[in-house]
Amino acid sequence: MCGIFGYWDRQRRALSPEDLAAMGERLRHRGPDDAGIASQPGRGVAVGNRRLSIIDLAGGHQPFVSDDGQVAVVQNGEIFNYVELAAELRAQGVALHTHSDTEVILRLYEREGIACLRRLNGMFAIAIDDAREDAVYLARDRIGVKPLYFHDDGRRMLFASELKALRAGGLQPALDLEAVHHYLTFNYIPAPWTIWQGVKHVMPGCWMRFTRSGVHSERWWDLSAQREQDHDFGAWAEEFLAILDDATRIRLRADVPWGAFLSGGVDSSTIVALMARHVKEPVKTFCIGFADPRFDESRYAAEAAARFGCAHTMEVAELNMLDRWPQVLYHLDQPHGDASFMPTLRVSELAAKHVKVVLTGDGGDELFAGYEKYEDFFARPEAAAMDEEAFRRAYFDSISLFAPQDKQSLYRPEVAAQLAGIDSYTVAARPWFEQAAHYDRVNQALYLDMQLLLSGNNLVKPDRMGMAVSIEARTPFLDWRMMEFAFRARGATKLAADGDKKHWYKKAVEPLIGHDLAYRKKQMFTVPVGEWFRKESYPWLAGLLQGSPLLQRLFRPAAVQGLLERHREGKANHTRELRALAALALWDHGEGGAG
Repeated sequence: MCGIFGYWDRQRRALSPEDLAAMGERLRHRGPDDAGIASQPGRGVAVGNRRLSIIDLAGGHQPFVSDDGQVAVVQNGEIFNYVELAAELRAQGVALHTHSDTEVILRLYEREGIACLRRLNGMFAIAIDDAREDAVYLARDRIGVKPLYFHDDGRRMLFASELKALRAGGLQPALDLEAVHHYLTFNYIPAPWTIWQGVKHVMPGCWMRFTRSGVHSERWWDLSAQREQDHDFGAWAEEFLAILDDATRIRLRADVPWGAFLSGGVDSSTIVALMARHVKEPVKTFCIGFADPRFDESRYAAEAAARFGCAHTMEVAELNMLDRWPQVLYHLDQPHGDASFMPTLRVSELAAKHVKVVLTGDGGDELFAGYEKYEDFFARPEAAAMDEEAFRRAYFDSISLFAPQDKQSLYRPEVAAQLAGIDSYTVAARPWFEQAAHYDRVNQALYLDMQLLLSGNNLVKPDRMGMAVSIEARTPFLDWRMMEFAFRARGATKLAADGDKKHWYKKAVEPLIGHDLAYRKKQMFTVPVGEWFRKESYPWLAGLLQGSPLLQRLFRPAAVQGLLERHREGKANHTRELRALAALALWDHGEGGAG
């Protein structure tokens, strides 16, 4: 729910009311129902909110301001345990004037300070203006479900839920070449980098305190603090199902209609099965189908919906969605080479006709080894024989888009010279591996993907595509209790010696969802972009890549042309590389670009 924005000026200069209003207006799609700003121009500070009303529709207006006017709080997201926290506060004599989860944050902060974040079970990005400390706090949920960006030049700090709002506030940033360098490795820009110089993420599980004299940051939650333990399957399955059931139950708290995305895969089917336990009315479920059976999951979704008594809505969509790509990239603010954003936008549009909240199965693959890439990598005979550093580098190489030497060959000489000393593995991946050194190798790979892939790409997808049409996506698998549980479980419970992915997880949910849904082969939610690039969309793609000012500035035309021709002629499959370059060109051509 919502978008937040604001500024903090150390020289007490006020941001113009027009710029502040423009920041909020650029976030209207995230919060079409309400808007509010708590501004103290004499102190050089404001915190604002665009609200998608989900809880306490009448009383949840933001910002929430303390009774003495000294503290103002805005949030983007939901605190799912707000009911229990509110009851605890009332038992302690604290007066709550609404039933809003944001007021709970305010009252907890008044009593406990920023340490109150540890009490929150939810997805959130929070801004707090505390006049008592003459400081502004920015904080983000444990794994980065909700976005929060900032730019701090030492004089003024701007923050917002989306990059476009920062630009509306007067920011005129330059392209960050290092971010592009990492993008070509990961297919997305990993945090804390963004496409713009000087614009960073508030990192997941961290808070930042901005004062007149500077910035202080602390990590308030650390997934790597978990230690692997031995379990027998029965105890593991009981705890797994109990946590996931409660995580699902509390994510059904809403004062608006809600439903679920349902593909018929093990993750979404499990979530819908648990939802059905807690409600009397049929769960509203949504999926899109395709005429091409290679990409159509609708029959599995229908099977799951029938099993759980859902009110199921399915629409057959056009397979070729390339015309939606510019819209997707507008909402992303940055280039992403992942084609599945397009069908995610399409199913979000379908759901938005009926509900304002959906539950999803996001996170299950990263927590419990659901992707084919894990089986492919660990099945290699040489994987077990590698030493620790060789293993880490090999896994990193296996998930990389362009290898380092391929990036250098792609760049123009002057760009290659600027980036020659920057290794994406060293600066973006190795620190996470080092944090996870005490885990077995399967869990090290999963930990890296939790910190990079999940927050950098896979959680951006439901947030941005849902918010594009003003619906909120909730992720029970990413309840903090489930994440900590998953990293207390050894890798062998997730990826079996025979390559069975989600090994114990599927065994645990089989009685709940049935054998066929539990063990059906995973099907990626995507579209056949590579085929279109070889055939009907080749002229469009060639024109896009050859005509992009940004690509011409960064890359050798002959290198780009070589990728195009080898792919069209079937000499190589460069689908992912060409998608990444196309996304970069389309982003630059759009409103958020650098050209």
